[in-house]
Amino acid sequence: MMYGFDGTGWVWMALMPVVWIGLIVLIVWAVVRLTQDRPGRDRGVDYRESPEDILDRRFARGEIDADEYGEARKRLAEHRRGSA
Repeated sequence: MMYGFDGTGWVWMALMPVVWIGLIVLIVWAVVRLTQDRPGRDRGVDYRESPEDILDRRFARGEIDADEYGEARKRLAEHRRGSA
């Protein structure tokens, strides 16, 4: 008498350790991923790029040309003098 089972219980018994191991690996991966250091982020320091840093990066990437870069630098300097 099988009591409604078709004899595949051994398959589930064999697969359950694989399922548990996969679940544990997934949890460990998620914890490591969420707690690892990310580039540009210091521990305990809320680092924000300054406008000058952003401008320098955009110029270095070629997103803006030298004229735009110089004009933006001049405006930032004027703004800093005006707000100080």
